[in-house]
Amino acid sequence: MAESIRDLLFGGVSGDRDLVEAIEPRRSFDDVVLPATTLRALNHALALVRKHDLIFDKWGLAERHSSGLGLAFHFAGPPGTGKTICAEALAYALDKKLLVVRYAELESRWVGQTSKHVAAVFRSAARQDAVLFFDEADAIAGRRFTSIGAAYEREANAIVNVLLHELESFPGVVIFATNLAANIDPAFERRIRTHILFEMPDVEERERIWRVQLHARKTPLGPDVDFRALAEAYPRSGGDIKNAVLKAAQIATVEPGPDSEKRIHQRHFIQGMAEVMAAENVMSQSLFDDPTAGPIGGVMERLAEGQEELRGELGVLVERLDSLEQRVRSLASEHSSRGVELERQQVQLAETLVSGRRHRDRVLIYLAAASALIASAALALTLIG
Repeated sequence: MAESIRDLLFGGVSGDRDLVEAIEPRRSFDDVVLPATTLRALNHALALVRKHDLIFDKWGLAERHSSGLGLAFHFAGPPGTGKTICAEALAYALDKKLLVVRYAELESRWVGQTSKHVAAVFRSAARQDAVLFFDEADAIAGRRFTSIGAAYEREANAIVNVLLHELESFPGVVIFATNLAANIDPAFERRIRTHILFEMPDVEERERIWRVQLHARKTPLGPDVDFRALAEAYPRSGGDIKNAVLKAAQIATVEPGPDSEKRIHQRHFIQGMAEVMAAENVMSQSLFDDPTAGPIGGVMERLAEGQEELRGELGVLVERLDSLEQRVRSLASEHSSRGVELERQQVQLAETLVSGRRHRDRVLIYLAAASALIASAALALTLIG
């Protein structure tokens, strides 16, 4: 109840379904062009899933192994090499839904809540008998911190620990896709049954990728289109080729003339790929790039200069801190001495006041005695006279 009120007031997920996006698979392995080695590895992974019951139920391995009964696959490779499509194709071949984890909903500002969300997505996949897909998995399954100095480091380690635990006990199919496999925590290597490398396509495969991006009957092509020449000229990924084809179609549609006469020509494909490559160059720019030096030399030189400046500033800061610390100690000592002197003066004053009160009391007693003596003497003289 408390968590529901907190999510209502401060934002949160309302259920397991918000943590994942459910997809009904429509694409199969026929829709993706892959290197032969990658395709063989995927077919082997599919066979493992289909023979899962034989291995663990009929052959009795489930009675000897209480954990690790599920199947976890790791799709690793450069962007645009077909990892996401193959995750959908694998779910399609198994006739299961694909649950894609939504990291924006999975991560929570509350300590410990993200770990609960991780456990929730596994429960949801088990309940729906669906394939669970972690795209860009290094965002959540990265290497754990060896020395913890901040709260977020402790939280990140806890999330990875929960993910490893859930992976051990999950009975279904999980797919992790990464562009940088080296960023994944090494503990996942043992828990993931099969690692599949998605390599860049060769010339033959790139030519096929260019062709399958277009509709065989509806897409109007110019007579000068040469997919073989495009494949040889541009050693790019399938994702880049897809974007180039879409850009080429857009370029062709805005040219003057009636739509019925418009065609996609070779120049459109070349321009589309040029725009894809230009966009990549823009995204790869760095503030450390030095136009007068090589790309690596400029970066290293600026890093070295910045390091020296930081060292100088750090030295000045250390000196200032030492001076400030000495001043604080001096003030504390001076304050302590002044406190002792003030306390001594207060004691002396109190003793002086007590002594003065005693002296006053004695004088009053003497006065009273003298008055009584004078009164007695006066009375005696009166009686004598």
